[in-house]
Amino acid sequence: MSNSIGKLFTITSFGESHGKCIGVVVDGCPAGLAVAETDIQTEVDKRRPGESPAATDRHEKDKVEILSGISDGLTTGAPVCLMIRNEDVDDSDYEKIRYKLRPGHADYTAHMKYGGFHDWSGGGRFSGRITAGFVMAGAVAKKALNTIGAGIIAHTVEIGGIAARTASYDEIKQAVGDPLRCADSAASQRMTELIAEVKEAGDSLGGIIEGIALNVPVGLGEPVFDNLDGELARALLAIPAVKGVEFGAGFSSARMKGSQNNDPFRVEGEKVITTTNNSGGINGGISNGMPLVVRVAVKPTSSIAMEQDTVDIDKMENTTITVGGRHDVCIVPRAVVVVEAMMAVTLCDFAMRAGLIPRVIK
Repeated sequence: MSNSIGKLFTITSFGESHGKCIGVVVDGCPAGLAVAETDIQTEVDKRRPGESPAATDRHEKDKVEILSGISDGLTTGAPVCLMIRNEDVDDSDYEKIRYKLRPGHADYTAHMKYGGFHDWSGGGRFSGRITAGFVMAGAVAKKALNTIGAGIIAHTVEIGGIAARTASYDEIKQAVGDPLRCADSAASQRMTELIAEVKEAGDSLGGIIEGIALNVPVGLGEPVFDNLDGELARALLAIPAVKGVEFGAGFSSARMKGSQNNDPFRVEGEKVITTTNNSGGINGGISNGMPLVVRVAVKPTSSIAMEQDTVDIDKMENTTITVGGRHDVCIVPRAVVVVEAMMAVTLCDFAMRAGLIPRVIK
């Protein structure tokens, strides 16, 4: 397996859905960075099921434990090891379908790649549960980015085909208080009603999350193979259930003319800006100083209660499957903070590579 990402600010993910713990090691974090346990816990709490109507019935405390790399509230320069213990674990529903391949999940590919030795309970390494580690790493990265004035916000822009209206940055910042992390309260209500209908039917929903990075310095990115957008896409596609990534106008740019898609330049004070942002803040794989805008497509949760055709991999025969257990009807609301985290990890790594974030914070 490949469980690490980043060149200077490197994170290594560990743990399984129903194992003893989930965690992350952050290597290369600058020394002297102020990071309190509450900074990390606040981010992790955004990922917990909470009161969201779309969320699983699995209720973990998700209490963050700092094992190394932080002393007296400051990073030491040593690897930062962060962990969350798994407590609300129930393997019974997975035992019943251990050899039945869940459609849409990684059961078949993992079985074939690892010879059947992979951890099958709860999806193991292929569960969304591992993203709790991503969020812990993202909390540290956000603190580092704060030292250069950069910030990241994300929000739900679509669930089940119901799209939110365009929102201002201030409205998006307030979306954290919405159960679905949506800045459009009217759309959120319609999404909630649809989620209830789909849950009753034993089905699931997908959606779209938009992430925005503000005050990103000009010049982040290392073309041609370490493009900023390419590395961001790589990090975001590591989030289970993410199946598509677009920047700025994205796929709609394919339907535009050059005169419509180009972002005209102008001088504003001492800065060069663009009057539109179809490029999403990136030109030639390098940040241009405008807000970095990315959207990710999140597929419907694979584990559903409806009966589906499948294969019993042990008996090698056709059969059917109904997945029990505790699963999100829609993973989108809980994935919003995960998108923020992976954006932060990537941008922090590039900012360090550019020398903008030093090895020692003074």
